[in-house]
Amino acid sequence: MVDVSAVPAVVDRETWLKERNALLVREKAHTREGDAIAAARRRLPMVEVPPVELVGENGPTRLADIFEGRDQLVVYKHMWHLGKPFEDQCEGCTISIWNFQNAVYLEARGITFAVFCEGPYEDVAPFREFMGYTHPWYSTYGVDDTYFAAAGIACYMRSGDRVFLTYETTGRGVEAIMGSLKLLDMAVYGRQEVWEDSPEGWPQHPTYSHWRKDGRPTAQWTRPGVTPVGKKDEHHCHAS
Repeated sequence: MVDVSAVPAVVDRETWLKERNALLVREKAHTREGDAIAAARRRLPMVEVPPVELVGENGPTRLADIFEGRDQLVVYKHMWHLGKPFEDQCEGCTISIWNFQNAVYLEARGITFAVFCEGPYEDVAPFREFMGYTHPWYSTYGVDDTYFAAAGIACYMRSGDRVFLTYETTGRGVEAIMGSLKLLDMAVYGRQEVWEDSPEGWPQHPTYSHWRKDGRPTAQWTRPGVTPVGKKDEHHCHAS
């Protein structure tokens, strides 16, 4: 329960606009700096990626073919905990992919989006179906190459059959795909995590605690077959 005293000060409209416009100056500067960083990102050199085959819905697939005829590819690299049921898979990867359900606007700019997952495809495919994901998924299991290691976002460019890595990010860099966090940042209580600089009395919880709920990544509670806590989870018995 939120302490009802833990709320912003109430002021008149004129005072609020003055404070809001002062913050807007900083927000615009932040936006312009983001534009400048993006411009520098476009000027980074690139490195060639060795040819590999990843296993997808249609079996082993050449990296160049994952582009689906487009010149660019953006990939989310999804962690996988071998031998674990669906509810024990990575909550961070879940919130990332759940926040990005359709790549149609990327495709309109000549970019294919795909998920590269560490797990064997025979384990990954049922998970993808359970979650209702429509993006193409490929398994990097058994591929011993640092280009495909670690969770994060990677961007590639294709020239014929040659593939080049142009950019990658891990850690908080993956927040680029996590729109829910950006909306939380706009709300008065923010992400409600202990690391945030918030006024005294603002609700704060352990970092990442909202990513998982009652033993599952939060998004999994929307999936058919997942039963409320305290009842037998039929899905766990036959699909995870």
